[in-house]
Amino acid sequence: MPRRRGKFIPPPSHLSEVLGHLNAGPTLALNGLRRVSLTLAARNDHMGARHFVKEELPRIRWANPLLDIQVNKVQKKREDVLRPEAVVEFQDGTTSTIDMTNKWSTTIAKELMDLAGGDPWKAYKAAALAAGHPVLPGEEKERLTQLAKARKNNMANTQQKKETQEEMETKVQEMLNAPDRPKTGAAAILP
Repeated sequence: MPRRRGKFIPPPSHLSEVLGHLNAGPTLALNGLRRVSLTLAARNDHMGARHFVKEELPRIRWANPLLDIQVNKVQKKREDVLRPEAVVEFQDGTTSTIDMTNKWSTTIAKELMDLAGGDPWKAYKAAALAAGHPVLPGEEKERLTQLAKARKNNMANTQQKKETQEEMETKVQEMLNAPDRPKTGAAAILP
């Protein structure tokens, strides 16, 4: 008699994974905004801004379905200078600009939420910081990368100091062992 196999449990569907990402905490609800306009390079530049569009912007759209979001991806040449920025327009007509140059997607999302997140965002942020948790998912990668860069820079500085100390010791030894060095003390008197 053949053995019975257990029930097949299918893996999570793609839809459930997407919904899990969109509903991940915290909710990125923005208050009092009319429009968010993003300008960035389409390729080969502005990595943080492009990751923001890919990772955080769908969550913002999910939480704010009536918000007008415009993404302008510009074809940029190597010699062109383009600064990625987000222009945030409030309901009262005032605008604010977020510079996205050399920033992580989580940093951009935190700046946008600080600008228009309101009291729920401030309460969530304070609770997360008090508990020692990252404010947004993926922020721990940013911290680890910054620590790794700092450690690498410290090691490079230590290596440079070590090399300069070795160079100084070598120069001192060369000066002491030089044949044309003037003799002092008893060596000057003795043959």
